Amino acid sequence: MSGRRVRAEQIEATRGAILDAAERLFAEFGVHTVSNRQIAIAAGQGNTGAVGYHFGTKADLVRAIARRHMAAIEDIRDRMIAETGDLTSTREWAANMVRPITEHLAGLGAPSWFARFNAQVSADPGLFEIVTQDSPMFSTRQELKNALDRLLLDVAPEVIAVRVLMTRHLLVQMCVETERALAEGSTLTRLNWSDTADDLIDVIVALLEAPERR
Repeated sequence: MSGRRVRAEQIEATRGAILDAAERLFAEFGVHTVSNRQIAIAAGQGNTGAVGYHFGTKADLVRAIARRHMAAIEDIRDRMIAETGDLTSTREWAANMVRPITEHLAGLGAPSWFARFNAQVSADPGLFEIVTQDSPMFSTRQELKNALDRLLLDVAPEVIAVRVLMTRHLLVQMCVETERALAEGSTLTRLNWSDTADDLIDVIVALLEAPERR
């Protein structure tokens, strides 16, 4: 193995350790209360400037954490859309929104931190703006948006927009509750990724199909 390849692997391992540490600390304590020094120490880095060296600003670090998960979630969603074809019901739409995220989170094992990291980001307007264009946790793909407009022809566009916003908050927060329950060994048996996905889909369908107030 060449020295260049060894060096590249060392850099990749360092970056991975920093991302893991930052994701956990941000999820537990919030993005703005955690320093680069704390992240470096948690990542096992003797050089406390390692975070800035590898990722630049804290905003860049937040973006890198979100992007690390985004590709896996989008791969699952692409597979589901390919299998489903044209969405013909709000239940299929909801499933394509929910299951890629819960399937990815289930694959992370327990404890995981991504759902709680996303909740921290979602609650902060500045951080939300950083990742909203990239992260499927915070935005619908254009195919799904077009499908929902087609499925809800009798609902005003502004009502659909609000209901999609409600859907996002439901999805983010219930993923937080499930992730926390699994990490803590909760006895609430329905807080597992399979049941959470099923329950979310049921509730989202009811929300989307609720009669519009005239």
